[in-house]
Amino acid sequence: MDRMVNPVENDYTEIVQRLPKKQKWAYGVGHILNDICASIWFTYLIVFFHLVLGFDPVLSGVVLLIGQIADAIATPFVGLQSDIDDNFWLCRYGRRKTWHLLGTGCVLLSFPFIFSQCVNCVDAHHWAQIIYYAAFIIIFQFGWAAVQISHLSLIPDLTPSEHERTELTAIRYTFTVFANIFVYCITWAVLHLSGDDSNALIGPKDAFKFQEIILISISIGFLSSVIFHLFVKENPYNSTGPTRRHLRPASEFLKDVQFYQVAAVYMPTRLFANISQIYVPLYLHDSLKMPATSLAIIPLIMYLSSFQVSLVIDKINKKLGRKIAYSIGVILGVCACTWIWLGKGTTFISYEIYPVALLLGAAGSVMLVTSLGLTADLIGENTESGAFVYGAMSFTDKLCNGLVVMVIQYTRCTTNCSDYYRNVLSFVCGGSAVFGLVMILLIKSFSRYDDDYQNMETDASSEPVEDNYERSISNNPIDVSNSIES
Repeated sequence: MDRMVNPVENDYTEIVQRLPKKQKWAYGVGHILNDICASIWFTYLIVFFHLVLGFDPVLSGVVLLIGQIADAIATPFVGLQSDIDDNFWLCRYGRRKTWHLLGTGCVLLSFPFIFSQCVNCVDAHHWAQIIYYAAFIIIFQFGWAAVQISHLSLIPDLTPSEHERTELTAIRYTFTVFANIFVYCITWAVLHLSGDDSNALIGPKDAFKFQEIILISISIGFLSSVIFHLFVKENPYNSTGPTRRHLRPASEFLKDVQFYQVAAVYMPTRLFANISQIYVPLYLHDSLKMPATSLAIIPLIMYLSSFQVSLVIDKINKKLGRKIAYSIGVILGVCACTWIWLGKGTTFISYEIYPVALLLGAAGSVMLVTSLGLTADLIGENTESGAFVYGAMSFTDKLCNGLVVMVIQYTRCTTNCSDYYRNVLSFVCGGSAVFGLVMILLIKSFSRYDDDYQNMETDASSEPVEDNYERSISNNPIDVSNSIES
């Protein structure tokens, strides 16, 4: 996927534009609030509305569908607006960071109301309560989309190096894993320590426990966002950038078949991760009849596995390439889905469910980071349309997830449903992984820069390479000594 570049320019890029470690890690914590909210949203939304508030399965699915549709609409809107050259004074803070700040405010103000009982309308009809919750869900999803897209689109803005982009994606995912581990630890602690019977199933009596979980979680997310805004430096949109900038408008991406191929990989990857996250708790509760604390322990094991794998994903992608790395994730995922399909009895519940959780976590980690790296490869040096690309990818993800969850909830049986969620995890997740593998194998190497690069080389052929190098340094006043030390 790498294009041929001038050796001198390549050396300059690797030395001068290398990011300091402090900024890399500060970037990684910038999505923790979103990750915490997403973990609670996907893992416990249907659990909360169905088992705690008493909504029927279809209405619980409607609540999630409203959120996914709102997110799907907000995502491309934020992506397009984030890429626009706006002279608004606040955007001098940074195009991406401005949207990140706006989205953070929306998330903090709306999310706690979603996982609380309806204020002054507890006894209202459930359809009336949905209208109440929908208002907060729409605000939350707009804010979540603003944070997600601005944070993702910072990756190609911060560095042109493919390896550093993969590293930033891996760091970002590492903190995603940390956020999920934190959520499940807090959930286990609240459900276990504040309950009279740790083996009891979850029910309406646990409403106040979810409020405690939410308040603790978003407090940590808020502090992480403050660190991000203090230490990540985004160059102003109209600042002097690299001398060689590839401008590719959003309309050009829409004409590129590889744009749709990458979307066809990203969508089933997110479907695998989200469906497993949503229905593992319901599988544990309805199919395996495990106690409430297992709804935190098993997801925690999944994300501990994800964390271990996230430490080596960068190396796997570098040494083996995107396709082989993704294939490894698919193999792990299919094995987990097959094991769930075959698993029965007390031995499975007592022992085998834990390695299954390890496989699900590892598979999701490899597939997700690789698909995000593939998206960054598609953007390449066309950072002006980076937010649009990420927004378009998320649009397919959110809409597909919402529709699939709605179909699953609508077709749920009413009697003898012990195997229903087992089938969902086995076939929906397994099928998504296989579909993603087929799609990534069809993608050819990204060669979209070749013509533009050759034209630039032709235009610059009258100037010595040394002159171009010196001029690029003068236009990019970066402390080379600090970059070499880092």
